[in-house]
Amino acid sequence: MLTLRDRDHRGPTDAGWLKSKHSFSFGHYYDPTQMGFGPLRVINEDWVIPGAGFQTHGHDNMEIITYVLSGSLAHKDSMGNGSTIHPGDIQLMSAGTGVQHSEFNASQTEEVHLLQIWIMPKERNVKPSYQQEHFPEAELKNKFRVVISPDGADNSLRINQDARILAGRFDAEQGLTLDISSDRRYWVQIAKGLIEINGEMTREGDGLAIKAETAFSLRSVTDSEILVFDLP
Repeated sequence: MLTLRDRDHRGPTDAGWLKSKHSFSFGHYYDPTQMGFGPLRVINEDWVIPGAGFQTHGHDNMEIITYVLSGSLAHKDSMGNGSTIHPGDIQLMSAGTGVQHSEFNASQTEEVHLLQIWIMPKERNVKPSYQQEHFPEAELKNKFRVVISPDGADNSLRINQDARILAGRFDAEQGLTLDISSDRRYWVQIAKGLIEINGEMTREGDGLAIKAETAFSLRSVTDSEILVFDLP
C-alpha cells in the first residue's frame, strides 16, 4: 500500500527569516491525522534567509538529522561541537538527556535550504552525542547508499533506533527497483526532482508512505535526490 503525502498539503510556517513546510504536525501546525509515521516524527523543509537562524534552544530524547540541500548551515552546541554543514554532509545529533544548540545560515548572501528530520529514539535518556559525515557524490550516483543505521554499517552514522536512512541522487531517466520487507514500513521523501514510484508521479517535497510491500520501483523523470526511511 502506497499513500501520497502531497507537498501542497503540508503545514506552513512563515516567520519572515524562515519559511517551512511541515510533513507532520509541528509547532503551530497541528493535524491529528499527521502525527508522524512510526518513529519518524518530523520532516520539516526549511528555507532560511542569509545570516538568520535558530537561536540557542534545547532538545532531549530525540534523534535529530540535518540534511542540507543548498547553501550552508552553521551549528554550535553545548557538547562543544561547532561545524558547518554543506550539501553532501549529514548531521545526526542524539539529544538524549538534553542538549542546547543553535543553527544559523552560514552565508550573508545565500539562502540555505535544508531538511530537518526528527526520529524518536529506541532508548531514552542516553548520553547526548554528535556525528557529521560527508558522503561523496559518487557513492550516491544512480543508487542508494545507507547513510544512517543502528549499527553504523558501511561508515554510516549511528542512530539510537531500529531505523535506516538511504540517500540517492539519480540522473534523468535512471531508475531501479528496491527490495523491501513487507513487515516494515518505509517513507520516501522527494528532496529534488520528479520521480515516478510504482506508477505514482511524485514531486520535490512530496512524501510517500509504503506498507505491506516487498519492493518498489522508481524512475527519475528529471535529475533527482531521494531519501528512503526504513522503519519498524
